[in-house]
Amino acid sequence: MTTSTSAIEVAGSPDPHGDDGERAGRGDRTMRHFPVHHDGVTIPVSRGGRGRPLVLCPGLNTTQADLHELTELLRRDHDLVTFDLRGHGLASAAEQYSFEAFLSDLVAVMAGLDLPSAPVLVGYSLGADLVVHYASEHPDTVAGLVLIDGANPVPEPFITESELPEFRTMWEELATQHEAERGTERQVLLTAREILDLNLEIDVVRSEILDRYRKTDCPITMVMSASMAGDSGEGRALRRNQNWRAGVERLVHERPHVSTSWLDADHRLVFTHAPQVARIIGSAWS
Repeated sequence: MTTSTSAIEVAGSPDPHGDDGERAGRGDRTMRHFPVHHDGVTIPVSRGGRGRPLVLCPGLNTTQADLHELTELLRRDHDLVTFDLRGHGLASAAEQYSFEAFLSDLVAVMAGLDLPSAPVLVGYSLGADLVVHYASEHPDTVAGLVLIDGANPVPEPFITESELPEFRTMWEELATQHEAERGTERQVLLTAREILDLNLEIDVVRSEILDRYRKTDCPITMVMSASMAGDSGEGRALRRNQNWRAGVERLVHERPHVSTSWLDADHRLVFTHAPQVARIIGSAWS
């Protein structure tokens, strides 16, 4: 895999590898934007803020623009790097949207950075699974992990055979909503079938993710939603929420050093509870 980066002119920061790049390490708040080219796709990267380096990996159907409130809060105390995964936001479309393909996006972004020290990787949803896999393969390049409602070794698959029609309908509706955002920084180019297939793949990834945790020695903080599938106390939502909590309990039982915070929220916690999420990250990695 080949990776290349090039600077894009930003007001006040003509060259992220020149004098301004040096100021970034000393606490400059100037925003820098540059692309990473790899595997036939272009990944847009943004960097700004001051303090300890953090790299924020978004989740499926989530863009840098969607995470604006959280990123603005984190930039107050951290040198924050964000990016869009292939087929999301300002990133280009791709021929495939598999877990390994998204992981290659994160690997390429990390290879294109020039940070003063090993960063903390923050991942939301699918992004959490990606950063756990990255850390297990590159342990010496990561200071710690913050996992937001993802990378959960749930004992049962999230999508059962009987629930496939429900999820298929849900993602068809979501793909239709995405049509209205085409050409914007919030666009998602994946089809309903690609979203469904990826979620089925994520279930397989999470069934094996404990092995990845066993290869990861850095500090880990989890920020989890108490009602990830909604606050209904019955039916499928209840099963999904119980399965979600059981997965975290399973992880903490095996890896007692994992710190977990539960928020009274659903899976949209990065949008509905951004200040709380930012405070937890700040407390762990100030």
